[in-house]
Amino acid sequence: VDESELLTVPDGWKEPAFTREDNPKGLLEESSFATLFPKYREAYLKECWPLVQKALGEHYVNATLDLIEGSMTVTTTKKTFDPYAIIRARDLIKLLARSVPFEQVFRILQDDVACDIIKIGSLVRKRDTFIKRRGRLLGPKGSTLKALELLTNCYIMVQGNTVSALGPFSGLKEVRKVVLDTMKNIHPIYNIKTLMIKRELSKDPELRSQSWERFLPKFKRKNLKKRKEPKKKNTKKEYTPFPPPQPESQIDKELASGEYFLKERQKKRKRVEEIKAKQADAIKKRQEERNKAFIPPKEKPVVKTKKGN
Repeated sequence: VDESELLTVPDGWKEPAFTREDNPKGLLEESSFATLFPKYREAYLKECWPLVQKALGEHYVNATLDLIEGSMTVTTTKKTFDPYAIIRARDLIKLLARSVPFEQVFRILQDDVACDIIKIGSLVRKRDTFIKRRGRLLGPKGSTLKALELLTNCYIMVQGNTVSALGPFSGLKEVRKVVLDTMKNIHPIYNIKTLMIKRELSKDPELRSQSWERFLPKFKRKNLKKRKEPKKKNTKKEYTPFPPPQPESQIDKELASGEYFLKERQKKRKRVEEIKAKQADAIKKRQEERNKAFIPPKEKPVVKTKKGN
């Protein structure tokens, strides 16, 4: 027999169901699981609890609802023959506590259906950013979530700080990847596009054994433009433990120039001379500006043109 035939699973093959003949003596020990539920789920659980007991009763698992403590408990009985039935019952009450409706929850008791509860509350630090990214997962009027459900064949419920998914194992893997990428600021539309391409490629039997890398889109992060540098840069001066030198006072300046030792009459005369010197400079500059109008402009040299013969 060819090795490729041994490794491939035939289309439509299902694992046979676990029956009482596989485990005729039942279970040796009693197992039980309990979970708490929020107050707002009490009315709904009261209403649908007979249906829960009936669904679990077919697998010989007891279910009790404690409204005083706000908890749900599932336990095995002497008639329980499937050891994995209690694990499915535990997942069932967990999903009921996470606001998943019973119409979807009872599917967890099937062999080819599993569930995954993804905790997203601690993935983003800021609360506002977390709410925006969680809303991005839902999309406008829930369109993004609906597209994800159709592509993965899973039921997805976004509630509070968790995302509950219910469906086949392959679909749950894709849902977890999309949810975690969305919380890492990668838009879910990129993953949805990839899933759509994979769905079309899986229909072609020739491409099943080949790599799909060349068909899948490669999304690169765009580098944002560099921020414009400010005109005035505030450069920090080097730290020195010594204080800056004290500025010179007027007396210090007079002492340095020798003006301090002059008499009051000599000081006045010096000030008058300084003022007259400034006035003379100003008059000179003004006169130069006026004389500019009388300076003739430079004439361009005349270019003689040669007459043609």
